[in-house]
Amino acid sequence: MYKILLLLLPIFAFSKTLKVGKSEIYKTINQAVAAALSGDSILVEKGIYSENILIEKPLFLIGNNRPVIDAKNKGENIIIKADRVTVKGFKLINSGRDEVLSIAAIHIYNSSYSVIEDNILENNHFGVYTQRGYRCLIQNNKITTNRGTSQENIGDGIHNLGCEEMWIKNNFISGHKDGIYLEKTKKSYIYRNLSRNNLRYGLHFMFANDCVYSGNVFDNNSAGIAVMYALNIGMSHNKFLNNWGDSVYGLLLKDISYSKIKNNIFDNNTNAIFADGATKIDFYNNTFENNGWAMKVNANCMENRVTGNNFINNVFDVSTSGTMVMNDFKRNYWDKYEGYDLDKNKVGDVPFHPLSMYSVLTEQNPSVMLLFRTFFVDLLDRTEKIIPSLTPESFVDNEPMMKAVKN
Repeated sequence: MYKILLLLLPIFAFSKTLKVGKSEIYKTINQAVAAALSGDSILVEKGIYSENILIEKPLFLIGNNRPVIDAKNKGENIIIKADRVTVKGFKLINSGRDEVLSIAAIHIYNSSYSVIEDNILENNHFGVYTQRGYRCLIQNNKITTNRGTSQENIGDGIHNLGCEEMWIKNNFISGHKDGIYLEKTKKSYIYRNLSRNNLRYGLHFMFANDCVYSGNVFDNNSAGIAVMYALNIGMSHNKFLNNWGDSVYGLLLKDISYSKIKNNIFDNNTNAIFADGATKIDFYNNTFENNGWAMKVNANCMENRVTGNNFINNVFDVSTSGTMVMNDFKRNYWDKYEGYDLDKNKVGDVPFHPLSMYSVLTEQNPSVMLLFRTFFVDLLDRTEKIIPSLTPESFVDNEPMMKAVKN
C-alpha cells in the first residue's frame, strides 16, 4: 500500500530548487535548466546572463533581485515549449529582430497553464509571443521598447495567435506596434492593462471571439484600438484617451456583431467610435466627451442599440455615410439638446435629432471642415432644425435625457 501511495503522488512533490549565480554550483541558467527535472525550481541570483534559454519541461524560473537576461540582439531570450512553466522576476533585454520568425523576448509554443509574471522587458522586437497557448497567464509585466521608428520594424508587446482562455492582466505596454494583439484567439480576458504610445493600435483583435476586455486604459496610441471580424466581445469600464490624428480612432469596429460596449469613457479622440459593418451591438452607459466625432456609424451598421450614453462637448455627436437609419438611439444625454421637460420626468418632451446638417455635409465633402465655428455653420444647423431636408428624419432619440446619465 505504501508503494502505491508513493506512485500516486504528483511529481512536483519531490521537486528541488537549483540556484544560479557567481557563487552557486550553476553559473548559467542553461546549465540549471539542463540539470533540472520536471517541476523543479530554478532560482537565479542578481547578475547579467547573456544567454538564449530553451525550456522543454515544466519548471519554475524565478529571478531574485531582478537578474538580467541579455540576448545581445541575437535570437530570443527565453523559448518555452512545455506546459506549466513560470517565468517571474527577470529583466529581459535586447532580443534579436526578425519579422518572419517573430523573434520575441519570451516565445511560447503549444503551452498550457504557463505564467509570465512580474518581469521587465526592454528593447525587444516582440515582448511576449504566444502560439497555441491554453489558459496561460501574462500579468504584472512592464513591456517597453525604443526600437520602433515605424510599424514595419517593430513587433507587438503581447501577441497571441491561436490561443484559448488566456488571461492578460495588469501589464504596461509602450513603444511597440500593437500593445496587445489577439488573432484567432477565443474566450480570453484582457484586464486592467495600460497600453500607451504604441505605433499602431493599443489593442488589436482579429478573428477573436468570445473575449472580454475590461478596466484597461488605451492612451495616445497612433491609431487607437481595433476590433475586427469578431463575435461576442464584451468591452466595459475601459478608458480610450488622446488617440488623436488623421484616421485615428478611440475604437474601430469592423465587421463585429453580438457584442456589448458599456461603461467606457471616450475622451479626446479624433473618432471615439468608428463603426463599419457593426451589427447587433449594445452601446450603453458610455461617456463621449471632447472628441471630434463621438460616433461615426456607416450605413452598413444595423440593429445596434445606443442607450443611456452621455454626449458632451463633442464637435459631432453622430455622423453617418448613408440616408437610411437602422439603429436605435434612446434615452441618451446630449449636451446640444435644447428641449424642455414640462412633466418633470427627467426625459425631454421633444425628440432630439443628433445628426446635424453640418456633419452630413462634412461627411460628403471633408473640406467643409474649414467652415467650423463660423456663423454659416450655425445658420445651417438652425435652419435644418426648423425645416429638415438633408438629415434622415428617422435618425432621432425620442426620449433624450435632461441630465447626464450616471455611469
